[in-house]
Amino acid sequence: MLKACLNGARLPAEHPALPVTAEQVAADTVAVLAAGADMVHVHVKDDVGRDTFAAGTLARTLEATRAAAPDVRIGVTTGAWAEPSLARRLEAVSSWTSLPDFASVNWHEEGAEPLAGLLLDRGVGVEAGLWTVDAVRAWLDSPLAGRCLRVLLELPDESDEVAVLSTADRMIDVLRAGGADRSVLLHGEGAATWPVLRHARRLGLDTRIGLEDTLVLPDGSTAPGNAALVAAARAAG
Repeated sequence: MLKACLNGARLPAEHPALPVTAEQVAADTVAVLAAGADMVHVHVKDDVGRDTFAAGTLARTLEATRAAAPDVRIGVTTGAWAEPSLARRLEAVSSWTSLPDFASVNWHEEGAEPLAGLLLDRGVGVEAGLWTVDAVRAWLDSPLAGRCLRVLLELPDESDEVAVLSTADRMIDVLRAGGADRSVLLHGEGAATWPVLRHARRLGLDTRIGLEDTLVLPDGSTAPGNAALVAAARAAG
């Protein structure tokens, strides 16, 4: 499975093709699906391009995207950077009137379990975002682990390819030793994006690509947009 991560926490000035509005997200979703993506992950944006959990903005984005691509599976973030207050994050998710198919929950962030539990109770699939070996262990110990849709192993922006792939393998080993039976999506950010994507392909794991993770193609040139990144990822195997 290849997921397109369309925008991330980036601001519009970071790339001219970064989708921000509901209409832009919808159009970009159509483009990445045509290029070979299987699903999309979106950070819903406010009027100035910052991440938001506002119910109305989320609904507009989901409705426009599903109108343009009726069969798309679409996920959103619940990252604490968009709303540091756990109480307000829980309140926001409770207020959603239009629901995504899945949402990522970063297990190292405060309140990951109650947030994941709320999403699951509302019928939203949970992707467990695991950024460290300690986060992998914490997730394995969680009573919600078996209810999660998949695991996201997320590798940081790291130029030392040997080091970053070693960390990825260590996280995978801990998952396997813990008896995890969820599907695993392995991806990197920044300089780690393409090495980790190729590693995921070698291991037969799901992965993702998009302007959230990198602005460049494998040859180092600036990507014109998400569809080009998806096409390059498909070409990478």
